Amino acid sequence: MKEYARRVVESKSTIPHYYLTIDVDLNEILKLREKLNSMLTPKSKDPKDKPRGITINDFIIKAAALACKKRPETNSIWMEKTIRQYETVDINVAINTDAGVLVTPIIYNVDQKGLSAINQELSELSKKANDGKLSENEVEMGTFTISNLGMYGITNFSAVIHPQQSAVLAIGGIETKIIPAQDSPKGFRQSSMLNITLSCDHRVIDGAVGAQWLQEFKQFLENPGSMIL
Repeated sequence: MKEYARRVVESKSTIPHYYLTIDVDLNEILKLREKLNSMLTPKSKDPKDKPRGITINDFIIKAAALACKKRPETNSIWMEKTIRQYETVDINVAINTDAGVLVTPIIYNVDQKGLSAINQELSELSKKANDGKLSENEVEMGTFTISNLGMYGITNFSAVIHPQQSAVLAIGGIETKIIPAQDSPKGFRQSSMLNITLSCDHRVIDGAVGAQWLQEFKQFLENPGSMIL
């Protein structure tokens, strides 16, 4: 806890944070997830062997990695005299364990992995986190962090950037909203909307680049088929 408190103070004291927020329409992801999960085959008739379904979080992690490849400035770090741009996209995912301990295990090379691989790896990391069995390699600092509080009923929030990174993505809850729709006879439709906030280090990521990253991220989530091609 003391180490976590130290990092938070260091981050807010040394990193010039700014925040960008956008809403994402999840209707297409929900349709694709249902289709993908319907194709999963159990290993046996035992209910315990029922495969873990693809989650919205898996899509979010994959979309964030692809957006980082499109806008690599967000996958960088300030080093006083220079800015280091990482070649790989290694994402830390914030997990609050059953014991109330916050950990951020890492998924390496996320942009190169499929949704099923991300799903399986995150499931294993979550179990290890709750069992207190994460290895040093599994809690290394990555290049980007995602924090999701949607399951707690939080609509939106902003997260603190880790001192060794330049951005963190905060995921709120899903809300049903009425939005304009030209293809609807009524001129509107109901959509499942997700509120997300990107915290950026202004020394590394200027406002336009941060906004472009969010647009790339939004495009991947609203056109999820592009992530699995």
